[in-house]
Amino acid sequence: MKGKVKVLVTIPVSLYRKVSRIEDEEKLRRFADIIFNPYDRNLTEDEFAELIMGVDGCITSWGSPRFTEKVLANADKLKIIGHAAGSVKPYVTDEVFKRGIVVVNAASAIGAGVAEFTLAMILNCLRAIPQHIEAMRARNWRYKEEKGIRTYDLRGKTVGLVGFGFVARELAKLLKPFEVRILVYDPYVSLDEVERYGAEKTELDRLLSLSDIVSLHAASTPETYHMIGRREFKLMKPNAILINTARGALIDEEALIEALKTGRIAWAALDVFEKEPLPEDSPLYDLDNIFLTPHIAGLSDERRSMLFGVVVEDFRRFFSGEKPLNTVDYSRLRFLA
Repeated sequence: MKGKVKVLVTIPVSLYRKVSRIEDEEKLRRFADIIFNPYDRNLTEDEFAELIMGVDGCITSWGSPRFTEKVLANADKLKIIGHAAGSVKPYVTDEVFKRGIVVVNAASAIGAGVAEFTLAMILNCLRAIPQHIEAMRARNWRYKEEKGIRTYDLRGKTVGLVGFGFVARELAKLLKPFEVRILVYDPYVSLDEVERYGAEKTELDRLLSLSDIVSLHAASTPETYHMIGRREFKLMKPNAILINTARGALIDEEALIEALKTGRIAWAALDVFEKEPLPEDSPLYDLDNIFLTPHIAGLSDERRSMLFGVVVEDFRRFFSGEKPLNTVDYSRLRFLA
């Protein structure tokens, strides 16, 4: 690395404090001169276009301005963009990739957090843990017997993963000690990639009919809209569990409500919804065989503070002539969550 490069950080002050650690900023300063967003708000297009001139790398996060034609026209030295968050779709354009600008993100770090949360929700559904916690608050020691609740092990079950990106792969690793059978539906992932994680690649209908637990990890695209609806619920086992920590639009919520009310499936756990916040009049609130959380699966506060560091390490590698670890592949961009 010859001399220091110039890096623009567009992240507003208050968000920057949440996604970074002191040691990561110090690491970046060792090889870069940093230009920070001076405001506790996102930059305007004009401000962004002015600050991007002469910059070698740019670090963004949630809500950062888009790399419009006006911005890119001034990006005379830009070689790499690092997104200290997950999806880059709202921020980069086709033109970014056409110019040969490398794009990296921190989706791998977020994926690990979502996978842990998903595993927790699977165990909650199998063992009815939240209900028993609430029963104990009500001083009810015999809740299980009174309600006739039947609980289950995770070991030996069949788990179906719909989509096989960062989250699903991390979940597959976490599930390994439980000796489960893992089925994967993802038409954009090779058989070799799936088998590398000890899983079986299959079609969606077969996955739904064989799985005790179905966990959704697909991106929200026109082809995945309501991919789990009435027809799909009819294929699932009556004691099946459905988990969604991906995107709300993957599920037809009306069909899910019907499936839960009629016992077509046993349980569901949702962290994401078609409309967020979930409307107060949603029938989902009134079901007793569903767990609802307010889109919190992504990151613990601890893991959120690591996102900037993930990007900084990839910048260090890039400017040292090494290969970044988290490069976004343009050919796969529309399929990524």
